Amino acid sequence: MSAKVDEFTVVGKAVKRIEGDRKVTGAMRYVDDLSLPGMLSGRLVTSIYAHAEIVSIDASAALQVPGVIAVYTGKDVHPSGPEPDNRTGHMLARDKVIYYGQAVAVVLGVNEAAAAEGAALVEVEYRQLPAVVDPLEAMKPDAPVIRKKANAGVWADGADHGAVVAGDDIDISRLPDNITNAVRFTRGDIEAGFAEADAIVERTYTTHWVHQSYIETHGSLAAPDALGNLTIYTTTQGQFGARNGTAGVLGIPQNKIKLVGMEVGGGFGGKGIMLEPLAGWCALRHNAPVKIIMTRSEELSMGNPAPGSVIDIKIGAKADGTITAIQSRMVFDSGCYPGTPVGIAAMMAGGYYKTPNLSLLGYEVLTNKPGNGAYRAPGAPQATFAIEQAVDELAGKLGIDPVAFRLHNCSVEGDPQPTGAPWPRIGLKEILETIKEHPLWKNRHEHGKAVGVAIGGWPGGVEPCAANIRVNTDGSMLLTLGSTDITGTNTVMAMIAAEVFGMPLEKVKVQTGDTDTAPYAGFSGGSKVTYTVGPAVQRAAEDARQQVMAIAASELEASPDDLEIVDGVCRVKGAPDREISIAAIAQKSMTFGGKYEPVYGIGKSAVTDRAPGFSGQIAAVSVDEDTGQVKIEQYVTVQDVGRQLNPAMVEGQVIGGTAQAIGWGLWESMHYADDGQLITSTLMDYNVPKSEQIPPIETVILEIPAPAGPFGAKGIGEPPIIPGAAAIANAVAAATGKRVTAMPLTAERVSNALHNGQG
Repeated sequence: MSAKVDEFTVVGKAVKRIEGDRKVTGAMRYVDDLSLPGMLSGRLVTSIYAHAEIVSIDASAALQVPGVIAVYTGKDVHPSGPEPDNRTGHMLARDKVIYYGQAVAVVLGVNEAAAAEGAALVEVEYRQLPAVVDPLEAMKPDAPVIRKKANAGVWADGADHGAVVAGDDIDISRLPDNITNAVRFTRGDIEAGFAEADAIVERTYTTHWVHQSYIETHGSLAAPDALGNLTIYTTTQGQFGARNGTAGVLGIPQNKIKLVGMEVGGGFGGKGIMLEPLAGWCALRHNAPVKIIMTRSEELSMGNPAPGSVIDIKIGAKADGTITAIQSRMVFDSGCYPGTPVGIAAMMAGGYYKTPNLSLLGYEVLTNKPGNGAYRAPGAPQATFAIEQAVDELAGKLGIDPVAFRLHNCSVEGDPQPTGAPWPRIGLKEILETIKEHPLWKNRHEHGKAVGVAIGGWPGGVEPCAANIRVNTDGSMLLTLGSTDITGTNTVMAMIAAEVFGMPLEKVKVQTGDTDTAPYAGFSGGSKVTYTVGPAVQRAAEDARQQVMAIAASELEASPDDLEIVDGVCRVKGAPDREISIAAIAQKSMTFGGKYEPVYGIGKSAVTDRAPGFSGQIAAVSVDEDTGQVKIEQYVTVQDVGRQLNPAMVEGQVIGGTAQAIGWGLWESMHYADDGQLITSTLMDYNVPKSEQIPPIETVILEIPAPAGPFGAKGIGEPPIIPGAAAIANAVAAATGKRVTAMPLTAERVSNALHNGQG
C-alpha cells in the first residue's frame, strides 16, 4: 500500500500484545498444563557417557514401582536396521550412545512421580568408547568415528529458517567420516589480493555452544482415538513441520496426525521437533494419552543448542583503506547429527564488505555432542564475531577510524554477495552513518571511554503461506493462521487485517488453527513471519473487503468504487444516509435463503525476494585490570526494520535480541569435559545473564522499506543478536590493547589476555 504512516489508523501505532494479559496473569495454558483422562507420564532414562556401547538394560526394578506401566528401549522403537542418523528419527539409542544425556529408555507411569522413580531404577550397562569433543580433532583421519558417512550437505533447520544458501560443490566422500558437509565461495584471485595489501590481519576465533535458555522446556502430549488417529499437543515453532516429521518417523499418513501447536514458552529457533515422535509412538503402543516433559538438565543436555565453531580469518587492505582480499576457513561443530548453518556463516563473513578477491571454505564436523539447532540468526553471530574483530584490528593497523573504514568498504545494493547474487536494498550504510554521528561514538575520545562497534546482518527468510478471514454476523472478524505466535506476531497480523479491511482492531480475533484446520504456514523463525505471512493476511483482508463491497454495492445500488468503510458501516461516499453495516452484510451472506456467498477472504503469498536485515551496535565498557571483569557502561543498537508496524514490539524485539547478544558475548557457554560429559548441565552452571547484568539499551530505529514486505516491513528478530559479541570484544580491545579471540569474554579469558597475552 502506498499510504504514508501517518495516514494509517492502526499500523504504526504502539499496540499491546493481544495475548499479553493471559501471560502476565498466568492464565495462558502450555503443554504441561494439559491433562487428559487416562493419561500416562513419560520420563526419560539418559546416558551418563558421551560415547558407549549399550550392553544391556535392566528394567526389572523400575517395573516393580507402583504406578509404573512399562519401560521401552531403543530395541522397541528401532527393532531392526541401522540406527537413524538424524535427530527426528532417533527416538531412543539402541546399540550405542553418541552423546552425553542421550535418551536410552522411556518409563511410563500413571503419574509423573511414578515415572520419575521408575526411571531412576533402570540399570544400564555400558562399554565406554573413546569420545571426541573438539571439532578439529574430529576432522583427523584417526579420530573416533561417530558414525559412517551420513546424509551430507543439508542444514537440518535451514528450510525452517528459509535461509539455505548454495556455494561450490565439494566432494566430501574422500574426507574423514566425521566431516559431513563442506561449502565454498570464491571470487577473484585471493593470493593476488593479499599481495597488493599494505596491511594484513590473520587470526583464529573460537565460539562455544550456546543454549537458547527458554523458560519452558520441550514437552509433548500425544493422544490416540478409536479410529487410529493421533492428536499431538506440543511446544513447537512450526506445527506443520513437526507433524510431517512425526508422520515420517511413525510411518503413518500425515492426515492421521493432528498436531496442535500450543503456546510456546520461548523458542528462539530451538523448538522444531523433539519429543513428538516418541510420545506418539508410546501413545499408539498403549492406546492411551502420553505426556513427556523434559527436565531442565535434560533440556540442556539433549536440546538444540547453537553450534560452536573455529574460524580462521585472513583479511588485507591497501593503505587507503580498500579491502583487497578476505579469506576464511570455518569449522562448525555439528554434534552427533549432520547439519549446521556453516553456509550462512560463510556468506555473512564474506558478504558485509566489498572485495574483488574472496575465498571462503566451511566444514561441518560430527562430535560426541547433541545435535545442534537454530538459535536466532543461526551461524551469523559466530561468523560476525570473527570478521568484525578482524576488520576492527585491520583498521587499527592502517590508522583509520573503524567506522570510516567500514563505511569505505561496506556492501550496498547491487554489490555481489559471496553467492554471486547482488545484494538487494540493504540498510548497512545508513546504520554505519548513524553510528558515526552518535554521541557515544563521536565523543568517545573526549570522555575517555573504551568504545567498540560492530555490524551484523541476516539474509532474510522466505516461505509460502496462506491466511483466511471470516466476517461474522455481528460485524467482527476471525483471522485464522497456521503460524506459531512466538513474538507477538498474531498482534501484528491483527493490525494488518484491521488496517487493510478498515475495521477497529478490537473487532479482530486471531486464531491459530491446528494442522487439520489452519492454512499452511512454515516455521516461525528466520525473521520471516511478518515478512511472509503478513502479505497473505493483507490479501485475505483485501479479498474479504472486496466481497463486502460487492454485496454493499448490490444492496445500495452503487458502484463498488463509490463505496467506503467507516466505523463499521459501508456507505456511499458523500452520501452518509446511504449505508449498510458490515454486520448486516455478513448476515445477508450467512442466512437461510440468502443470495450472497459467505464473506470469506483467502490470502496466499510466496515471497521470493529476500529483505536482509542489519544491525549495528556500540558498546562502551570498563575492564578491571586485576580480575579481567568486563562491565558494560553504555550500549546502543541501531537497526533497520523496514517499517515499524508496532513500535512497542519492535523496540522489545531489538532490546531482547541485544540482551541475548550480550549474553553470548560475556557469559553463556556450554562446557564439555574431555570425555564428552556436559559440565554446565544446570542453570547453576550455565551462566544466563541476570537482569541487573544487562545495561539499559538505547535503540535507534531506521526505516528503509522492504518492497515486498507488508507496508514495507521486514523481519527484525535475527539482526540484533548478531554483532553484540564482536562489539564487546572490540570495546575490550580498545580498553586493554589486547584481543580476546574466544567467545564468551569471561573474566578468566580477559585476564589471560591482559597478563599472558592470550585470550
